[in-house]
Amino acid sequence: MNIEKVIQQARFKDGYQKAIVNLLYTSNYFRDIHQTVFRKFEIQGQHYNLLRILKGKYPEPVTPGYIKEVMLDKGTDLTRLIDKLQKKGWVERKICANNKRQMDVTISQSGIDQLQLIMNEVAVQDAANNRLTESEYETLSGLLDKMRG
Repeated sequence: MNIEKVIQQARFKDGYQKAIVNLLYTSNYFRDIHQTVFRKFEIQGQHYNLLRILKGKYPEPVTPGYIKEVMLDKGTDLTRLIDKLQKKGWVERKICANNKRQMDVTISQSGIDQLQLIMNEVAVQDAANNRLTESEYETLSGLLDKMRG
């Protein structure tokens, strides 16, 4: 359904404004769909992002500074996110051996296992919403990259 019909707005100032509104609406749409999976595991989208970052660097530890740099949501309270995942036993946090002022964060085996379960459920939901071809997804991604400069 067209964004005009969804939000009941017949006109936009220009194509840029329409695209931005559509991006925000679509982002929230997918956030809400994934939230049902995240609730089941008692996490938020930011926890999922953090687990994926740690898994991507595994077995290498990463610093909170690195995590903050690559997080999708830069405004999150990273310490709080790590604390919750550590309490669940999904991440480990240790003082860096080379720099005592730095923390190293790694995903635990339990975290890897849980992330796989979460990713499987997210994939099932995403498959139900898979409406574009691979080529169209590549084009969309390229256009979004171009918008950011």
